[in-house]
Amino acid sequence: MSVSLLLIPAALAAAAAIQARSAGQSGGSGGLVCTVSTRMRDSALLSTALRETGAVVTTGTDLVDAVWQGVTARFTRDTEGIWAAHFAGDVDETRAVEIVRRLDAAYGRQVQAAVLDRLRTQAPAAGLRLASETVTDDASVRLVFAVEQRERA
Repeated sequence: MSVSLLLIPAALAAAAAIQARSAGQSGGSGGLVCTVSTRMRDSALLSTALRETGAVVTTGTDLVDAVWQGVTARFTRDTEGIWAAHFAGDVDETRAVEIVRRLDAAYGRQVQAAVLDRLRTQAPAAGLRLASETVTDDASVRLVFAVEQRERA
């Protein structure tokens, strides 16, 4: 069986238009097409998140292939930046949606790590010093920065 999922950015205001565009489409070889909300945009973070889920990943221009045991997926991006995931193998709609949900959670962790790294790296240039860092039970991170005193000339 094959299943194709249209991965809609969660913040996209035109989601209804995209859902209408995909309504009634089939996945080419008799497969199913459905829409799943996601925050995925960056192909490098997508590849890293796929590896976190246990996939073997190969990449190309606006193309990411992933292989798990019994399931393959090809992620393609259209001219509007919308990703579509085309699943084949031992997969149905429920399993494909679950894979994307796990992938979206892994992608979120990758985004969080990248933002935290950027904040830690750029803080000194902005005159800030990391005073404390706390990770909560839900994996949220709270950073407290102190303003460094600058000497006056």
